[in-house]
Amino acid sequence: MYKGLPQCHPIVLPKTVPDWKKIKAQKLGLVEPPSLPLTAEEWAKVKQRSIQHGDSIQPCAICREEFALQPQVLLSCSHVFHKACLKAFEKFTGKKSCPMCRKKQYQTRVIHDGARLYKIKCAVRIQASWRGYVVRKWYKNLRKTVPPKDNKLRKQFFEEKVQQISNRLLSSYDINLDDFLSKIDSSIAACRDAFQQLEGKEILLSENDWEKIQMQAFRQEIVDCPICIMPLSPTAHPACVFSGTSNPFSRPTVLLSCSHLFHHSCLEAFEEFSLGVQHICPLCRSYYQKKVLKC
Repeated sequence: MYKGLPQCHPIVLPKTVPDWKKIKAQKLGLVEPPSLPLTAEEWAKVKQRSIQHGDSIQPCAICREEFALQPQVLLSCSHVFHKACLKAFEKFTGKKSCPMCRKKQYQTRVIHDGARLYKIKCAVRIQASWRGYVVRKWYKNLRKTVPPKDNKLRKQFFEEKVQQISNRLLSSYDINLDDFLSKIDSSIAACRDAFQQLEGKEILLSENDWEKIQMQAFRQEIVDCPICIMPLSPTAHPACVFSGTSNPFSRPTVLLSCSHLFHHSCLEAFEEFSLGVQHICPLCRSYYQKKVLKC
């Protein structure tokens, strides 16, 4: 059946058929024609209006999430959305109307205001975290250096200081004798200074204490003044510092409570140029009391 008839191919119509009625209605003024593309100045005004409303600061009105670094689109009605959210909304509704004001046939432009604000927000968070870390570290160091006013906490503060000094002393036990004795001097001076701060007054040394300090300085065999690098006494033996004989050529020698020896005039000159109410030893940097000795 129908074997003799030629085969007919199906007619393929174009997918987009122009709507002549709509075009004719637009020409007759019955339907509003599509709006012309916005100029650069008009887009600037739209963006300025969007900035005033704070649209980029607020989350996307469709997904209710912040814009972050995702692509962002600005509509000619000044509303802002995620590009993917707007595309999904248009596909779901089947028409092109703003999800906020329902304006039809809007124009779009890609902007990056949300990404810029998000980067600023991240930078502020990083700076706030860093400043908080610096302040906490500063406060922690301050607690280690400034004694508290409460008597119980103040006592505990100085106990920890003395314990730290003792630990440094024990850790240097295997070093050579000169360094070991020097650390003992600085540790004793630091302990004495800590106790003076705890009591709030200066502890005066007794004659017995000065004799022990003199013997300690004698064992160190200090011959030259550490400031002027000149001999403390014309004689070579350091025992002349502690002898009762007088020498008209020798300069007065001063003994510090940290067991270091200096010329009296050199130490006075050093004290004139030093800062602070309490002077510190030029060698061990500890607060001291002094006693003038003469050969």
